[in-house]
Amino acid sequence: MPAIRLPDGSVRDFDAPVTVAQIAASIGPGLAKAALAGKVDGKLVDTSYVVDRDAAVAIVTDRDPEGLEVVRHSTAHLLASAVKELFPDAQVTIGPVIEDGFYYDFSYKRAFTPEDLAAIEKRMTELARKNEPIVRRLMPRDDAVAYFEGIGEHYKAEIIASIPANESISLYGQGGFVDLCRGPHVPSTGKLKVFKLTKLAGAYWRGDSRNEMLQRIYGTAWARKEDLEAYLHRIEEAEKRDHRRLGRQLDLYHQQDDAPGMVFWHPNGWTVWQQVEQTMRRVYRESGYLEVRTPQIMDRSLWEKSGHWGNYTANMFTTQSEKRDFAIKPMNCPGHVQIFNAGLRSYRELPLRYGEFGACHRNEPSGALHGIMRVRAFTQDDGHIFCTEAQVESECVDFHRQALAVYREFGFDDVVVKLALRPEPRIGTDDQWDRAEAILRSALGACGVAWTELPGEGAFYGPKIEYHLKDSLGRSWQLGTMQVDFQLPGRLGAEYVAEDNTRQVPVMLHRAIVGSLERFIGILVEHHGGAFPTWLAPIQAVVLTITDRQAGYALEVEAALKAAGFRVRADLRNEKITYKIREHSLQKLPWQLIVGDKELEAKTVAVRTRSGEDLGAMALDSLIAHLRDEVAARR
Repeated sequence: MPAIRLPDGSVRDFDAPVTVAQIAASIGPGLAKAALAGKVDGKLVDTSYVVDRDAAVAIVTDRDPEGLEVVRHSTAHLLASAVKELFPDAQVTIGPVIEDGFYYDFSYKRAFTPEDLAAIEKRMTELARKNEPIVRRLMPRDDAVAYFEGIGEHYKAEIIASIPANESISLYGQGGFVDLCRGPHVPSTGKLKVFKLTKLAGAYWRGDSRNEMLQRIYGTAWARKEDLEAYLHRIEEAEKRDHRRLGRQLDLYHQQDDAPGMVFWHPNGWTVWQQVEQTMRRVYRESGYLEVRTPQIMDRSLWEKSGHWGNYTANMFTTQSEKRDFAIKPMNCPGHVQIFNAGLRSYRELPLRYGEFGACHRNEPSGALHGIMRVRAFTQDDGHIFCTEAQVESECVDFHRQALAVYREFGFDDVVVKLALRPEPRIGTDDQWDRAEAILRSALGACGVAWTELPGEGAFYGPKIEYHLKDSLGRSWQLGTMQVDFQLPGRLGAEYVAEDNTRQVPVMLHRAIVGSLERFIGILVEHHGGAFPTWLAPIQAVVLTITDRQAGYALEVEAALKAAGFRVRADLRNEKITYKIREHSLQKLPWQLIVGDKELEAKTVAVRTRSGEDLGAMALDSLIAHLRDEVAARR
């Protein structure tokens, strides 16, 4: 006789085991109709799940985040079902939920086309309208292997064969289509009403480039039509803001096959880089960091001691000289420990904070490279703090305040904080992990900030605080981290003389605010759509002449603004002023300063903003004061 405790605290007693769907119906017909799944003692289950014990039960609808995930999971199966109906020879592989949607990988004899995509989406709509029940059943592993081999689904059979023999296999069927899946799923295909297939791509089977290239179909699914429309609008805006396109348009940088995953910075892009670097250098100075520089290439023995050679070699670029093995550094931390070890340290020197704009190289797979967001050569605002355990919390609190101030300066006000906890496998004792996680929780509590915990997502050597920024399109980017490391200093022989004259191993804090400067600049380009605020813009103003008569005065204006510290240039070309205005508007320059005969005579400039607003004539002194206020405010 199960007693079911509902989210509002009420309890419902049933005379016999009861399904989640029946529990929803007992609450009301509206909820029964809206139910997509259930949560039983926190576990997400189908509405057909039978509850035969006392339990806490919540009904999941499309208003719950879990409900949207179930919808997307089920829509992936709907996609696979439609593909099998239209292309019976296609083999299905895997189809997970991803952020904002799903994908499914297929093996097929020819490449799918955009026309195929439209046909598949149409068939999905037809199948959804049939409102066919989605039914779960269990099958012994060997029987499941035989079943999928029998219907020609060799990839599914391979997946199931890798599961231990004594396990039952969970299958879901809808109409004539059966798929391997843990679930849960919506009760019937009729719950799937708002979806769209978005693009085609390639993907290697099991992510291994030695395997067959499969065809990946991406899609998105939502609870309501207006949510889908808003998402598609965001995607359209994201394409307009793509840093790869804007990087070319604004002449910021380029990349080429001679240096895969690396960046050729042009003057405009390097100017933006310098604004970012100098901002972070100021943070170093104001926060008591000592800037250092470590070698690019270090001997194999150091990387063996740090643990990287044994665990990270596949991602490292290596070389040899005079029969010695070397690695190009993939990270800066071992080098900073060497600087700490260069002298005998006292507890009076702690906390000791090192910062470096360290250039790192990682041998990322070519398929993972993405513009300047994912590269093989990158520079970090990398810092390491050597301190006592008692100092960790205050250092984390200070870092938190630094990070939020920097994010606001670059135009990010919506920051989500997460705490990544111990993974499996890991190094260090459970006691060390308990202490490290408790310190980070205490630090976040002292900052008065809400956070989400991520079990199993910490680094192998310690837990970390993560900072996730929302951009102007609502997308989330993980940037800054503060990581507690009880392990690496000891492995590399770091120690200090404590107050009682004993030798102690310091705690090492790994911190970065913007992380990879390349990636951060890519995010900035997309966040601002290339329309950088005045302080960050590579060219802050352009002086435009109407005729050749104003050329001398335009150069005077340019020289005066440069002398005042602004990045400005004069456009003296013999072109129509409307052409010049349009061209520089496409370059998204913050200010256009137009000089004609009237301005020449009055020693003024006509000021036009990037948005097209005409601020009228302005004396040069007034303009300089206005621009200084704009830059100082970092608006």
